[in-house]
Amino acid sequence: MPKINLFTKIVLILVAMLLPIMGLYLISNRTSTGVLRSELDRSNTNRLVFFQNQIDTNISTMALWTNLLIHDPDIAELRDTFDNPGPSLPLDMITLINRIQRKLSIQENSSNWQNSLYIYSPALGRVVSSNDVRTYDDAELKKRMKRGWQVKEESDGRLLFSLFTATPYGSFDHPQDANLIIEVRFDSRNIVQMLDEFKSDGRRDPFFYKEGVGAIFSSDPNRAIAEELIRKLEAEGTMDVSNQTVRLGGKPYLVNSQWSATTGWHLIDYIPLSDVVGPIVETNRMFYAAVGSLLLMGCVLAYVLYAQVQAPLKQLVGSFLKLKLEDYSVRLKPKGTNEFSFVFMRFNSMVEQIQELFEKVYLERIHVREARLKQLQSQINPHFFYNCFSFISSMAKMQNYPAVVAMAENLSSYYRYTTRQERDFVPLSEELDFVGSYLEIHKLRRNRLEVRIDLPSRLRRIEIPPLVVQPLVENAIVHGIEKKDGEGMIALTVSERDGEFRIVVDDNGKGMDEKAREELLRRLGSAIDERTGCGLWNVNQRLQLRFGESAGLNVEASPLGGLRVTLRWRPKTTNPAEAKAYA
Repeated sequence: MPKINLFTKIVLILVAMLLPIMGLYLISNRTSTGVLRSELDRSNTNRLVFFQNQIDTNISTMALWTNLLIHDPDIAELRDTFDNPGPSLPLDMITLINRIQRKLSIQENSSNWQNSLYIYSPALGRVVSSNDVRTYDDAELKKRMKRGWQVKEESDGRLLFSLFTATPYGSFDHPQDANLIIEVRFDSRNIVQMLDEFKSDGRRDPFFYKEGVGAIFSSDPNRAIAEELIRKLEAEGTMDVSNQTVRLGGKPYLVNSQWSATTGWHLIDYIPLSDVVGPIVETNRMFYAAVGSLLLMGCVLAYVLYAQVQAPLKQLVGSFLKLKLEDYSVRLKPKGTNEFSFVFMRFNSMVEQIQELFEKVYLERIHVREARLKQLQSQINPHFFYNCFSFISSMAKMQNYPAVVAMAENLSSYYRYTTRQERDFVPLSEELDFVGSYLEIHKLRRNRLEVRIDLPSRLRRIEIPPLVVQPLVENAIVHGIEKKDGEGMIALTVSERDGEFRIVVDDNGKGMDEKAREELLRRLGSAIDERTGCGLWNVNQRLQLRFGESAGLNVEASPLGGLRVTLRWRPKTTNPAEAKAYA
């Protein structure tokens, strides 16, 4: 599982703190919105009911007029008149009609609505209104006579409402039997005026609607929205739903409706939901902005803590891990003047001291190893030196002067090279020339020795530590060839592959079995003791000290029948001095 840093932890804590607050706010907001919506629906419904009652009261009042007028004595006298006077009316009939007209005028003026009352007398063939007496079309009247309020659309778009009362009461089924018909009329302008008063707050736009008849709007309606609302309510069959939310023009609207049992019309009012919940939405935005700002400030604070505390700690821990892996080049960059800058400077000082100490120890180890090699050379060289002078003495006695000259020249070259060990690196060509002089000395002493050296010209300039090849050749002669009868052969091959250099020394000497080779390799990798050959151990240690653990010696059986010793290394090009040496 990946580790969570300080910044992430603080942000998660802030989120965990803010989430319950946001959850409680959302629940509270939803509850408050629900209560507000319920109260608003109740308020709108009450307003619509009150307004609808006003309309119904006016209409019901006018509906009662016809029943009251039926029982008026003058109108009853007109009803009981059965003789048709002809084109002109008698004086008593004119007087009766005048009284009736005054009563009709008084009745019409008793209401705030503009209305008209008409009395039809089939016997006289005339219709009496508050300001006129005229004949009428009896067939057209009987066609219009129906129970309840009738609605007719006029040519100017107004709706005309009319209600009939006839005597006797059963004459609606048999209009020809009616002896008196009273009609009350009013048009939709009265309702339009009341709608204008109802929408005086500037937000609502109510209207009346009856399926199959039409709609009555205020004087300044939004017809597009209202007609779209009517179509949607009819299509969804929700015309009778009192309170609902409907999307019109891509926006939600709060719709309230009230049905009138008196007229059969629906009073519909709608208001954009944004007008209702707008303040709540604005409050929500402010709350979310506050929460976002709080979270942002928390993140900034968390980042500051992370940058000032967690990041320096991570750098310090990472540097200690590198130090544990023996990377003493690690350094920290102090920033500012805080406590971590002081710790970083003390860390750099400590690592620098440790690095200097290790470099001193490393150089001392190299000096110890090279001193041991020099001690080995000082132990070996006298014996070798005595053998060479013994050979010169013998050859001089035998007057074999060419052999004496050859021995003297090779011995001179040999000791000239060994006395120049103050150098850290020498060209491979010089090292192999030195090995050649050494082998020539042995060839003079042992005629049956064949030597093959394969050094590609491109590898002649590579540089290696001095005296690392001669011990391999010496080991092959002393422990291999001299312990076996017959002719001896030594093959020395230099090669390079993928940046790794190899020097292979093969001999046809006595060799070693697999168990002995494994034991030799084990001793080369461990501390020197009296059983370990000092020459090979020193070469192996010097290579590893110079080029790392991947360098060293490898021992295996030789194709020539003896032993094969392979010397391998990769130059450390990261060291400027060594990179220049191998360029």
